[in-house]
Amino acid sequence: MESVDFLVVGAGPAGATAAREAARAGLQTVVLEKDAVVGAKRVCAAGLRPGFCETFDLPRSIIHCETPRLALFDPAGTEYELHVGPASTSTREELDGTIAALAAHEGAEIRTQSLFRSAEPDGRRTVVEYADQRSGERRTIAARSVFMANGATSLAKARWNDGLMTTLQYRVYLDRPAAEIAYRTLELHYYPGADGRQVVAWMFPKRDHLAIGLGLLGKLAGDRLREELDAFTARVRARLYPHAEVTKTKEEGHLLYGGWPGSGLERGLLVGGTAAGLVDATNGEGIFEAAMSGRFAAAAVAGERENPARAAARYARDLAQRFAKRLRHRVELMRFCERNPARYGVLFAQLAGNRRFTEVLQKEDHERSPSDRWCLYSQAFRFALRALRA
Repeated sequence: MESVDFLVVGAGPAGATAAREAARAGLQTVVLEKDAVVGAKRVCAAGLRPGFCETFDLPRSIIHCETPRLALFDPAGTEYELHVGPASTSTREELDGTIAALAAHEGAEIRTQSLFRSAEPDGRRTVVEYADQRSGERRTIAARSVFMANGATSLAKARWNDGLMTTLQYRVYLDRPAAEIAYRTLELHYYPGADGRQVVAWMFPKRDHLAIGLGLLGKLAGDRLREELDAFTARVRARLYPHAEVTKTKEEGHLLYGGWPGSGLERGLLVGGTAAGLVDATNGEGIFEAAMSGRFAAAAVAGERENPARAAARYARDLAQRFAKRLRHRVELMRFCERNPARYGVLFAQLAGNRRFTEVLQKEDHERSPSDRWCLYSQAFRFALRALRA
């Protein structure tokens, strides 16, 4: 049976980063990717936090727009301006494809059209079965460590339904540029949908199109979801491109996750990215968390080459220390606001009026100084008091 040090399932930001850094560390690494072209079928607004390319040593050529401005819209449609930047945008085709190409350059083998089927423990290794869609054959491969980075669809298969979101996005191509401010802004809109469920909608600018989409918790029939998105798109058009003609619209649907983060382990397998629930519930951001989980996985496996159990324990510990607290707090905040949507406006006004508060929220827990924590706790207490009166 074929045997490798490290097997990765999925070539998104989590899987491709893990493969790149594991191969660089000298591990024999194989990636199973179900699509024929890495990133070609990814559906994502692809907003990147400030410094993402530098953190993961990626070329800046993948960046479409620099966006120093974040616009938050409450249920009444009131806009609140925050300065966050500059953040940036890309597409998943470019982002995932670039990281996977860099992984291959380091020596990782990327096997496209390879559909993961199962993983079973076999002593100190794991035997993975996958379908080679080129040949139509089922194959097996044994690995000391396996990293599952196969996205939100894996959560659906695992019946992890709490937090799964149905989303739909249009790529809107125009015959002329939209308003100049559109290319400097990430927009996030929070409002009740036609059936009363909370909608999170977005407009992210790209080099040649605008990404306009929305998501809501649970399932919704396709025609109703399209009606919801059409209504939102009409509002965006009225503000940002009222005189432009739409030359093409590409429709993309997918699952997203906005629930509780997982432990990073499942039946002895390392799990990262969206498959581990590493998504900020307040805005749907998960690319940074995904790539960082890939980095943690590669470091753990490389540091414990002969002991997969210790590698898994180290990975779970690093993941929990870095993300669990913050992501749990974001879920709690989102649920708190959903119970009374007027609270969104209270929060956004407070963020827009206190730049220090906004800056502290953007930091990771380990980056915050004692004064940062004091600012965070005092502002959180102030928000809670005001929100309860809303």
